[in-house]
Amino acid sequence: MKVNVYDLDGNVKNKTELPEIFETPYRPDVIKKAFWIAMSNKRQPYGADPLAGKRHACEWPGKGRGMARIPRLNGGVGRAVQAPNTVGGRRAHPPKAEKNWKEKINKKERRLAILSGIACTKDVELVKARGHRFDEKITLPVVVDDKFKDLSKTKDVIEVLEKIGVYDDIIRAKNGKKIRAGKGKRRGRKYRVPKSLLIVSQEGNIHKSARNLPGVDVVEPSQLNIMHLAPGGVAGRLMIITETALKMLGGS
Repeated sequence: MKVNVYDLDGNVKNKTELPEIFETPYRPDVIKKAFWIAMSNKRQPYGADPLAGKRHACEWPGKGRGMARIPRLNGGVGRAVQAPNTVGGRRAHPPKAEKNWKEKINKKERRLAILSGIACTKDVELVKARGHRFDEKITLPVVVDDKFKDLSKTKDVIEVLEKIGVYDDIIRAKNGKKIRAGKGKRRGRKYRVPKSLLIVSQEGNIHKSARNLPGVDVVEPSQLNIMHLAPGGVAGRLMIITETALKMLGGS
């Protein structure tokens, strides 16, 4: 399958053949499995203090007193402590910091998920289903001239994206910024921003000039993973890739 190669003015410079990996079949089951395993491996272990609720001078008075068999504070106070369901007591089954959250996936399954995620970037229907907005005249994935990686200013990147016809997707991400529901808003992640463009490029200025655009991820071909290709476990990310990076993908 051949796709257009766009220059920095948004014009079609020439056409190029997509590598064989873009013919990988769509496997939503493997993609979703790989995504959730990757998410579980990002989890930070957490747990309660092993001594929480146990720092009391207490004793059990024994049977035959007509009172509940619960440890009570020393000194004849009579207040129950330490047992679960008592004020200031321990939790019955607290989370333990030593719990292992890691999950495993077969190497071939993980590779298939990544290849399938890459192949889905050329499927117009899947890209639209993810909610991405772009000019329907362009071919997917969007292949651009290698000069794109040398753009050092964000305003220049925006100008090129407007000329190609994909800047509307960044506007969508910007307008979709919402305050997160739940406790996360007070843990350094107050806002949720929809995912927008995935820019794949070899090393260059683009990694700094485009990274501050809403929802945009900029990665090198060797760093592509399922989190980039299928956010939320849903394939069909709108991808912009340079000519050289496309050849590097084909050689991987």
